[in-house]
Amino acid sequence: MADRTPPAASVEADRTHPTASVGLVLRDIALWTASLVRQFPELAEELAPGRRGPAGSTPAPSPAGRDEQIREERREALLLQQRHGLSVPGHGAAPIRLHVSDAIRDITDGVVELEEAVCARLALPRPPRAGVIDRLRRVVGLLDAIAADPDLARHVRDEIRRMARRCARTLGDSETVVRVSGRCPWCDSVSLRAFPDRRAVLCVNPACVCTDGACGCQDDPAYRHLWPEREWAGLAAASGSRTEEIEAAMDDPKETSC
Repeated sequence: MADRTPPAASVEADRTHPTASVGLVLRDIALWTASLVRQFPELAEELAPGRRGPAGSTPAPSPAGRDEQIREERREALLLQQRHGLSVPGHGAAPIRLHVSDAIRDITDGVVELEEAVCARLALPRPPRAGVIDRLRRVVGLLDAIAADPDLARHVRDEIRRMARRCARTLGDSETVVRVSGRCPWCDSVSLRAFPDRRAVLCVNPACVCTDGACGCQDDPAYRHLWPEREWAGLAAASGSRTEEIEAAMDDPKETSC
């Protein structure tokens, strides 16, 4: 790994300041929350498959087994409706994907526990009942107060990131990735990629670790250092790429995708 200081050294040096470090954590909270808010409603649509396989592709269950399967699926649908306010679109005798319902329960319970923990830490009243999306938006509305407690901010980031990743894995989404020219200012590898869905550039080199102690790449092997839109100009200067190239990758990824 090359040991060099990015040309934008003064900008990066500012990140060692506690306020700047918390700012990075809050940025990640906003990004992961936006991803979860966008994708969580899609889980309800994935509970029941949209189409069946070709006739004869799977053995038909016996009548008794089929009746029990239908009863189990209806119990599961009722449980989801009662606990999480989600109904399976067009649910009848269609099979429910239990791994999807497990993800819905995990994320729902996680968001409830997270909001209650945040309110307790900030000495706020226990939040009223609400759906996942409304609770996430309420947490984001508390970011100014959360910023005053760096440990709480990191906890919120880690939990929302975990739930957003589980949601994406369950949906089987493959995010569009676009190659960006130039070298990563931190590891000097040609591993910069644009992620249009997040409007961010990431270094995809697993060995890349920046010098900011608050960045997720410090303690999470799955995390990649990230540059949001406001940092693209500095990244372009530090990496040898062009801001126009990054903007084009975000706005028209089909033209430049890997």
